[in-house]
Amino acid sequence: MSDETPVGTAAQPDPDRPRKEPRKGSFLRELPVLLLIAVVLALLINTFLVKAFFIPSGSMEQTLHGCPGCSGDRVLVNKVTYRFGDPSPGDIVVFRGPESWAPETAVDRPSNFLQRAVQTVASTFGVATPGEKDFVKRVIAVGGQTVQCCDAEGRVTVDGRPLDEPYVYVTDPDYQSTPFGPVVVPEGRMWLMGDHRDQSADSRAHITDADEGTVAMDDVIGKAFVIIWPVDRWDTLGTPPAFGGDGRSPWTFPLLVGVPVLAVVLLVGNGLRRRRAR
Repeated sequence: MSDETPVGTAAQPDPDRPRKEPRKGSFLRELPVLLLIAVVLALLINTFLVKAFFIPSGSMEQTLHGCPGCSGDRVLVNKVTYRFGDPSPGDIVVFRGPESWAPETAVDRPSNFLQRAVQTVASTFGVATPGEKDFVKRVIAVGGQTVQCCDAEGRVTVDGRPLDEPYVYVTDPDYQSTPFGPVVVPEGRMWLMGDHRDQSADSRAHITDADEGTVAMDDVIGKAFVIIWPVDRWDTLGTPPAFGGDGRSPWTFPLLVGVPVLAVVLLVGNGLRRRRAR
């Protein structure tokens, strides 16, 4: 009598053969690896694509809430755009201040290595202050343009054209725009001002420096394009009409944020599917 299974007949399981038990706790063993991959991915995104920033300075109120002692706005900074072009008038940028620019807020640095490491990681995700020499301002003029203040109505002018700046915020009722210029911005540099016009130590405060208050474009870290925290402050940061924009941020938000988030979701989902398949 043949032991072969007839063609078309399904093989029956051997009742004496021990069943393969599902591996318990396999997902828990994989979880640290998944988390490590997610952190590495976040660091790569932070280094090359987008970074969260919190700069506790009130110089951009009310566009950005950054007053020392308050919760403050966390913004995402696009680090890709300026690899293919230069900052444009109207952009809100985060940049490293020149040596002559004093910090706008004091930052207490941890004394031991562990605390410094924690603060470094926290600043990566916009939870802690990145650094004393990191500033956030609005680009008013770029290389080749002439910036001056003021016209008969107290407005800043660029190439003789007055700027309509509804985003400007003033807390001192007696504040008067301080005249400056004209300043011809050198190529590769820019003139920056804070929206909180009477509380911002910007290019105007450094007009007597060697570079007449201008900042090198090479010192720009990236373009702030969206407020991500707190939730009730969520908003995009586009180019205002005074500089030829419509105030909206373009497609950079879904591309730079949505794609990395999707990658993390797919990574974790793949781990879950592998667990179920075992």
